[in-house]
Amino acid sequence: MDPNDMKTLLKAQQGELDAVLMYNALADKVKDKNDAETFRQLAAEEGRHAAVFKKLTNQTLKPKKTLATVVPLLNNVLGKKRLYPIIAKFEYGAVNTYRPVAEKYPEVESVKNDEHRHGDMVSELL
Repeated sequence: MDPNDMKTLLKAQQGELDAVLMYNALADKVKDKNDAETFRQLAAEEGRHAAVFKKLTNQTLKPKKTLATVVPLLNNVLGKKRLYPIIAKFEYGAVNTYRPVAEKYPEVESVKNDEHRHGDMVSELL
């Protein structure tokens, strides 16, 4: 495997693991039950994405708690009208990040497509 691809895949794997914790933490903090349900669904899907990347990297990574700590606090400070578009932007950004590796590793294509849908799902919560 190309070292640049491995770097991208490891970064993607880490990001997906971190997103699982973040979305679950948001689900625990938000008051709107629909938002919480959506965040739990996103967490589950991000976990599946991490598994796709793990199969490619053959490495076990541990999720970092930074986003899971900071993002719920930002929700309190910024409110959903300002925070959710930021989250959606990161989901949409993952599409561009995953595009080059999806061309080489077909299993990443569905992950890439899911990330666009995730951006839409978060945007629709507004």
